[in-house]
Amino acid sequence: MQNPDQIEIRQTAALVPYRDALDAMTARNAAVAQNAASELIWLLEHPPVYTAGTSAAADELLDPRFDVVEAGRGGRYTYHGPGQRVGYLVLNLANRARDVRGFVHAVEGWVIDTLGDFGVEAWRAEGRVGIWTRGPDGAEAKIGAIGIRIRRWVTMHGFSVNLAPDLAHFGGIVPCGIEEYGVTSLAALGISVAPEAWDRALLGRTATFLAKLEPCA
Repeated sequence: MQNPDQIEIRQTAALVPYRDALDAMTARNAAVAQNAASELIWLLEHPPVYTAGTSAAADELLDPRFDVVEAGRGGRYTYHGPGQRVGYLVLNLANRARDVRGFVHAVEGWVIDTLGDFGVEAWRAEGRVGIWTRGPDGAEAKIGAIGIRIRRWVTMHGFSVNLAPDLAHFGGIVPCGIEEYGVTSLAALGISVAPEAWDRALLGRTATFLAKLEPCA
């Protein structure tokens, strides 16, 4: 199994404009595919932005109050903003199991297990993309999003988790095309988690996450 120390772990405290991050991630993806750069796990936050995946429908953009960027990832519309921790994963699956579904499942499990470290029970939901939990009203609500793109077996994009974003900002879109469920956050559940604490818990599970990407013997 690859040693996590061989992967660059980048933690950015300042807000990174989405287009800048997308450009940097795209360049890194190409470099990793050419064995010209190390793999990357990048944890960061963005100024408010709506991003459109390859399946985004025009009628799901309800109020384009923020910049709207074509992301190139799978999925539909997603919001990113302060208080939401984003994880970008530039990993070479050519050196691991070439299993797209397995990769997405492993990313979901990584986030779900880390949420559990903060006392939040979260799960996958059949037919619904993302990470789900019970909101303050007891109804199912999304607390994390997953969006992946793979080029030449090198991954891009990744996941986002709502620590303490302004949940009203999600009102400008139909998040991931799912109208009948709401969005929640750790803060809305009464749990205060600083970005540094989230990163520490998540990165503490990196080796377990990477082990799930290894090819079967």
